[in-house]
Amino acid sequence: MEEQSDSFSFESFRKSFFYDIRTDMNFKFLSVLSDEEAAQFFQELLWKIGDAYNDRDLKPILDLTMSWQKKGYEKEKLVFQYDDGPFTKPEKNVSQSRLALLTSSGHFVEGDDPKPFGIKNMTQAEAEKRIIDFIRDKPSLSHIPFNTPPEKLRVRHGGYDIRGVEKDPEVALPLSALSEMEKSGIIGELLPFAYSFVGACAQKRLIKETGPQWADHLKEEKTDVALLVPV
Repeated sequence: MEEQSDSFSFESFRKSFFYDIRTDMNFKFLSVLSDEEAAQFFQELLWKIGDAYNDRDLKPILDLTMSWQKKGYEKEKLVFQYDDGPFTKPEKNVSQSRLALLTSSGHFVEGDDPKPFGIKNMTQAEAEKRIIDFIRDKPSLSHIPFNTPPEKLRVRHGGYDIRGVEKDPEVALPLSALSEMEKSGIIGELLPFAYSFVGACAQKRLIKETGPQWADHLKEEKTDVALLVPV
């Protein structure tokens, strides 16, 4: 962790949002921008905030932030990047299919904590501090019954700001939405459980070990199609 000093530079400031003294999952993209780019972002952000005083419209602020997030992540060197991937055309219409839900959101059910590194009740802050440990570790899959009430859901993930999914789990774990679609006949049938894991994990182990194992499990469950929700 970087020590703050009287000569704290702008470069140190923008980098401090990336798992440092100002850790912020929404603004960690600042670390990959140049000083000039980051300065431009802050200038544009302040202008949008000023406009919001008059317009009472926060959407331009959100749009600006998301556009700069995109610019920042496009600058990152992605180790696991693919131009294309295998595609299997579903043999059935969704209305006749058995559907699985798999997310990388880090959700689990209260009382069924996956206990990363053997730690019970690990906090979100500790998960962020141990992000390097997570991305070296084998991912663990949590089973979540579709009838789990929202107040029984828990989430922990060191790679993104979980406050949004804490307020509304449906944005990353759409249990209720899919259940309603099943009732209305849009989906033929849901598996009894949804599945979630922490996407910030050892990617090679995910691709070569756990991923194929999970795929085999879904086949055993007679899954026709899977809805994948990445975060």
